[in-house]
Amino acid sequence: MVLNLEKRTYLLVTGASRGIGQRMAVEVSAKLKAKSLIVLLARSEQGLAETKAHIEALGNDLKVCIFSIDLSSATATQFQELLAKSLQGTRASDFERAFIIHNAGSVGDVSKSAVDVSDTTVWRQYYHMNVFSVVSLNCEFFRTFTGVPKVVVNISSKCGIEPFASMSFYCSGKAARDMYFRVLATEQADEDVVVLNYAPGAIDTEMTVLVQRESMNKELAGFFKMQRDTKTML
Repeated sequence: MVLNLEKRTYLLVTGASRGIGQRMAVEVSAKLKAKSLIVLLARSEQGLAETKAHIEALGNDLKVCIFSIDLSSATATQFQELLAKSLQGTRASDFERAFIIHNAGSVGDVSKSAVDVSDTTVWRQYYHMNVFSVVSLNCEFFRTFTGVPKVVVNISSKCGIEPFASMSFYCSGKAARDMYFRVLATEQADEDVVVLNYAPGAIDTEMTVLVQRESMNKELAGFFKMQRDTKTML
């Protein structure tokens, strides 16, 4: 399937202040029709401002809104308000497509094994950011854009289908997200909705640097180091 991006689009990208999220926001925006609206979410307001500047430099007559938000504590009400604020001066039905990229995520504590992560408070915070807020935002996005063709991209990982020592937080969180979006795809099969779980592979980001530095899985840390040293990591 080839997706035609040359439509007036409402594009929302989470984790858009750096790394994969920043690059995807800029690259997708470059292909969108004039008068599209780009909404960028992340904690770092400075990083969001940088992404906004990159998009505005494209000169494609795009409107860019940025929202600094902590997804580890975000609520459905906050997402409702954010979406409504982003649409001020326009209507959801004005757009030919609504496109959301669920990129934001964290790796969790990779210094501990699966039998050493007993703190339920830490688990709740991790899952709130990486699963619960993703589901909540997606639900509010669908409610806001009822009747508008939609594209949903979840940034996935091999860790969602294959276990890696030290990655109990990350592997379980990615598996949960993947299955949620697989269910969504099944439920929306007869609608004008495209749902994609996309795993880009190992990328040279702060997350892989953290795993290389802190993981108790020395084999995995060594693999990342080798990829970085040989410049085979994207």
